[in-house]
Amino acid sequence: MSDGYFGEEVASTYDDDPRMSAPEVVEPVVDFLADLTGGERALEFGVGTGRIAIPLSNRGIAVAGIDLSRAMVSRLSIKPGGERIAVTIGDFATTRADGEFDLVYLVYNTIMNLTTQSKQVDCFRNASAHLRPGGCFVVEVMIPRIRRLSPGENRHVFELSESHWGIDEYEVPTQRVTSHHLVTADGGTRRYSMPCRYVWPAELDLMAQLAGMRLRERWGSWHRDPLTEESDFHVSVWERPHEGDQRSPDE
Repeated sequence: MSDGYFGEEVASTYDDDPRMSAPEVVEPVVDFLADLTGGERALEFGVGTGRIAIPLSNRGIAVAGIDLSRAMVSRLSIKPGGERIAVTIGDFATTRADGEFDLVYLVYNTIMNLTTQSKQVDCFRNASAHLRPGGCFVVEVMIPRIRRLSPGENRHVFELSESHWGIDEYEVPTQRVTSHHLVTADGGTRRYSMPCRYVWPAELDLMAQLAGMRLRERWGSWHRDPLTEESDFHVSVWERPHEGDQRSPDE
């Protein structure tokens, strides 16, 4: 089984990026997720190096994970606390972990790594299948930046620094976006590109409905700031209703 776009070269430096790994970035995520679990069981889709799973397990929550990349998971396994995370290797859109969970979560645009609508729908169905009644599925994902494109353009520079150039190349009719990266580190430069599929909040709500879930809350940050037209990403929470609860997704 291939590690896809998250092989050894990416895994070896994945935790070096302070935008994802700094304590002030990680702690609000863990606080938010811990509030939803009730101190029970959580499952991370795309668990990677455990940057969220291990701190969450430090709160006394039993955390499991699913990930396709053995290179990423190997980094998790050697971290303090990594031995507590039960990881299943596979595609999180379809792979099952043992047991039921109070929370399933998918952070940092990882749902966009599923490059077709049908795979993203499968992901929601897989999350719902793992949840106990009343459990929640959380997704953090960017708001598509296509409104920032000038007429006739299809590329958006989302970062330009001494160590990283990041350019998103959009294909609007298919909702495909290819993220191009130029990274400078240790005296060398590495270039790589990754295909993704961007997705709108309303489309995610429909995927949740197809999977038997409904929207519970949506925010513009992990601090529960309101979602506005200027928000760069959203944190959305859907719940799997208890049997017999007939309320519509909009109620």
